Amino acid sequence: MGAAASSARGGRGGEGTVLGDLPENCVAEVLLRLDPLEICRMARLSRTFRGAASGDGVWESKLPRNYARLLAVAAAGDGGERQAAAAAAAELEAEPLPKKEVYARLCRRNRFDGGKKEFWLDKGGGGVCMSISSMALSITGIDDRRYWNFIPNDESRFRTVAYLSQIWWFEVRGEVEFCFPEGTYSLFYRVHLGRPFKRLGRRVYSSEHIHGWDIKPVRFQMSTSDGQHAQSKSYLTDPGVWINHHAGDFVVKDSNKPTKIRFAMIQIDCTHTKGGLCVDSVVVKPQYLTQKKAPRCYV
Repeated sequence: MGAAASSARGGRGGEGTVLGDLPENCVAEVLLRLDPLEICRMARLSRTFRGAASGDGVWESKLPRNYARLLAVAAAGDGGERQAAAAAAAELEAEPLPKKEVYARLCRRNRFDGGKKEFWLDKGGGGVCMSISSMALSITGIDDRRYWNFIPNDESRFRTVAYLSQIWWFEVRGEVEFCFPEGTYSLFYRVHLGRPFKRLGRRVYSSEHIHGWDIKPVRFQMSTSDGQHAQSKSYLTDPGVWINHHAGDFVVKDSNKPTKIRFAMIQIDCTHTKGGLCVDSVVVKPQYLTQKKAPRCYV
């Protein structure tokens, strides 16, 4: 029993092979078949596993093909990809980063376009996710405080949401151009019926202005620069919770070619007013993440 326990811990309590005896390249072959979170857990087993789990070959296989371009956008920050891509690329060539560190950097919140948009890698699967602030959207009537206001909200990634009191013509449009890695993506509008706030430390919401959304559905539209189109309709229900309304899916086949996406959320039936709605952001996620949850997700 003592020898067996010692062997399981990687020690030399007796004869036989232990984890520390495995060649690092063999361990690396095993890690190549695991996802990033599993690799990090396996690194705790022994020094050999820890060394293999830090290898460039293991982590490069988990990075998107165009990770150098994504890293350039992250390095440029709010300055934009075009202005700093060349400088970032030169920096990478002069002092290459370990691929594990590259992966960690891309998993952080990387803002661009004046801080109104951000992307990050999903830690578990390595897919690119994106969030676009309401401040980056084109909203009909946003300049008239009788209709819309930007209000602070700590439930938003950007700490600010667009709040609609009342309007006849509801139209929220936007676009983004980005070098997404190959794959299938889903696009959502993140909205909330009612104005959320805190009272005595508890989360509550005001239903004062909620009206009009049960009369006609809202239309969601999406199109891409390579000719893909999608649309859907949905009544806005369930006040008091954030809901991701699915606008559509698109496929990226070339990660080195920017894909421009245009999207819209519209309810322009002028027979009635509508109001009491928070628009937080537009979210883009790899489809494998959205399939883990119901199409309408509460977050």
